[in-house]
This record gives sequence, structure tokens and C-alpha cells, in this order.
Amino acid sequence: MIESQIIEKIEDWAECKIQKQKSVSGGSISQTNLIKLEDGRTCLLKTGSEYSDGFIKEANGLKEIEKAACIRTPKIYLVEEELLLMEFIEQGLKNQDFFIKFGKQLAELHSRTSLKFGFKEDNYIGSTPQLNIPMGTEADSWIDFYYNKRLLYQYKLAEKKQLVGNELKNGFLVLENRIEEILEGSEEKPCLLHGDLWGGNYLCDLASNPVLIDPAVYYGHREADLAMTKLFGGFNNEFYQSYSKSKPLPQGYDYRENIYLLYHVLNHLNLFGSSYYGQAVRLVWSYLH
Repeated sequence: MIESQIIEKIEDWAECKIQKQKSVSGGSISQTNLIKLEDGRTCLLKTGSEYSDGFIKEANGLKEIEKAACIRTPKIYLVEEELLLMEFIEQGLKNQDFFIKFGKQLAELHSRTSLKFGFKEDNYIGSTPQLNIPMGTEADSWIDFYYNKRLLYQYKLAEKKQLVGNELKNGFLVLENRIEEILEGSEEKPCLLHGDLWGGNYLCDLASNPVLIDPAVYYGHREADLAMTKLFGGFNNEFYQSYSKSKPLPQGYDYRENIYLLYHVLNHLNLFGSSYYGQAVRLVWSYLH
């Protein structure tokens, strides 16, 4: 059941009563409810965030993507520390053009650039803090930003949780010395990334349009977004072909894919434990032979 003060806030905003509420599955981080208002509107309500600023950061990420005006996101109606009320997007079936459209629209999103790497605020990748505010050389150097704010942060977190064995430790030390060589040739302007682009973080609406949800936005290298799409599947060849046609990738992107996958695998190691350890070791050592 939704707390009475949250119901009150929604009804004040809506200027009408809630007619029905129904719990729906919406990930492991918060509780999600469908809210039917007396005037016929249906909204999606998230409550119970692990972090006091979690919903505010999520809303800011969706608004940043919305500014690019190229791919659909749910509209934000009301956001406070304890709640996020947004547009409910009914899901439809993917037509034959869905992934072609999705690839093209993601390429358009990645055409929104910034002068600096990172973002105006830190946010979250799942329930792990994601550090986005660049320090020193990180604002202008993708290698410094990605190594410090992504790989090293997750690695140190895993160390703190006692999830790092010798294979990962030794491999990571070598990786630190080789990262410039691995990422060489991929220099581009910082562009807007969804940040957590796996198959569970997009929808297909009733008109077969792609919809992005649950972002972890920042301005970075687009290869990082594309690598994440490979981790659990959910994207087909048409998607990648359409993307490449709109915005061809620099040579060697497939070689660099593992270094971008490593961030997310280390994050999963930190979130879900040692079942991801072997995969993290394999990704690190793929560059060391």
C-alpha cells in the first residue's frame, strides 16, 4: 500500500482523487505502482528508493535525454525524495522497423555533445553510486575519466567488499599501464550516453517506438553505451547496422568492447557477488595475452 502522505501529494498535483492503485514489477531498487486517477489518467509511481536523491537523479537523467529530442522517454510529472511520478507508457509489439529506428535514434542521441566528460552531478548505476564530476584532467581526457571514475572506482569497491582475488588484482595492475594503448584511436567529443543500456532499460510503445527508461546518464564515449548492449542481449543485427549507417564507429571498436564491458561486470560483481568474478577476470586478461 502507498503511504497516505504520498497519496495526498499525488492528489494535490493531479487535482483529483486516485481511483485505483496496483503494484507492478519495476526492478529491484524501488517499489512501482500503477496509479489510475479519477479523471482517467494513468501514471507510474516509484517509491522506496535506497537513496534519498535516487529519484531526483533518475528524473534528471530522463530530462537530459529528453532535451536531445530524438528518442522517447516517460514524461516526469512529480519528483521528490520519496517519490517519482511519471507517464505510464503502455507497451506494444515491435514491428519490423523497430530496431532500425532504435539504432538511428541512439545515433542521434550520441550526436548530442558536451565540452567535457562526465555530468553536472553524480548518479547511480543500478544501486551503485556512479561518479560523474570530473577532477583535473578527467574533464578533457576520456582515458583518465574512464579509468578513474569507472574502472578504478568499481575495482576499489570490490576490494572493499573482499571480492578481489590475485588473478583480478594482477590483471588490473597490468591493465592500468596499458589503458592508453587499448583506447588509442577512439578519441571523440564527449557525447550523451544512456549509461545503462541493456535489454531491460528500453520499452516498445504502442506505435512501436523505442522508449528509454532507468538511465545512468553522463557524457562519455559512445562505444561504452554500445558495449553494454552486448552484455545480456536484447538487441539485434538490424539495430547495430542502423546505428553504424547513421554514425559509423572508429576502427578497432570491437577490440575496445571488453574494456567497456568490464565496468558493468565489475558493477555486477559488486551488486550480486562472486558469480561475476570469473567474467571480470576473463575481460581483464583478454588484453594481457
